[in-house]
Amino acid sequence: MKQKLLSATLITCIIGSSFAMPSMHHSDIVYAATPTTLSAQQKADETANQLIGTAKSLMGKSTYSTAVYKPTYPYKFSCATFIMYIFEKNGVDLATYNEDYMMQQGTAVSKGQWKKGDLLFFRSKKTGTDPDHVAMYIGDNKVIHMADSKQNIVISDLRDKAYYTENYFGARRVIPSLLPSSPATIGDQIVSSAYDLQNKATIGTVNNESAKRFTTTGFINYIYKNNGVMLNSSTIKELQSKGATVSRSALQKGDLIFFSSAIGSKTPSLVAIYAGEHRLIIPSTGEVITRVLLADYYADRYITAKRVLTRNVSNRSSL
Repeated sequence: MKQKLLSATLITCIIGSSFAMPSMHHSDIVYAATPTTLSAQQKADETANQLIGTAKSLMGKSTYSTAVYKPTYPYKFSCATFIMYIFEKNGVDLATYNEDYMMQQGTAVSKGQWKKGDLLFFRSKKTGTDPDHVAMYIGDNKVIHMADSKQNIVISDLRDKAYYTENYFGARRVIPSLLPSSPATIGDQIVSSAYDLQNKATIGTVNNESAKRFTTTGFINYIYKNNGVMLNSSTIKELQSKGATVSRSALQKGDLIFFSSAIGSKTPSLVAIYAGEHRLIIPSTGEVITRVLLADYYADRYITAKRVLTRNVSNRSSL
């Protein structure tokens, strides 16, 4: 079920002194999908099997909740946070717990053409246009999902109940779309470096690389410097002056996106690394978080995006 607010671990944080934004903190989760030499299809198959294994391992250990997200035993999930969690545990960040945003990631899949790891969406409500349930396809016309408060996590045959045919809304293939390219691009390397620091870096008012403590701009400088791009910026506004402007429809991994603290303002207060498939990696107050650009909060405060990566980045190129 779509959640507008989850208590406990989903709370509100402040960016800087006045920039408030939704928070969605997760603990003990691996976020970075490491670049690999496997073919795209091999990696997709391997990841799908890992996702299914993780999902099955949570059966009997988790209960249904639309109010609390608890990623430790005894687990508490909604249908969407269950999907988000199993992907994150296998190095794939959806960056959202809303079904309507998940349904805009990856590529559309025709009914009956599903593959393992595909996300299937359903809508039983009579109002609105968004799906209200999501499940993961595991093969043989079956899905695994956090069904409801009576069933919790179950494996369901799509042929067994009218619900699955009458309320079917669509499907998306997010694997391998959410994985790094093979071979990895410089954009993949930037994104992987940022994910690797997600649970290690502290964002604040000082820069200390050895201690992994950074300002917002310091974090961006550090990630790009370690991948051969010297941004040498001391403020977000200075960062915004780098590179070439790109349209929102042409975003690529590694682009920098700038947001204001107030709707309509053109003064940047927040910068994010674009991770592909609408995902953002954001150096926030105290930590590095991930979100989706699809959310109204970011769409309404979007200022511009800059491409600071070139197709062939030489060591220590300076912008």
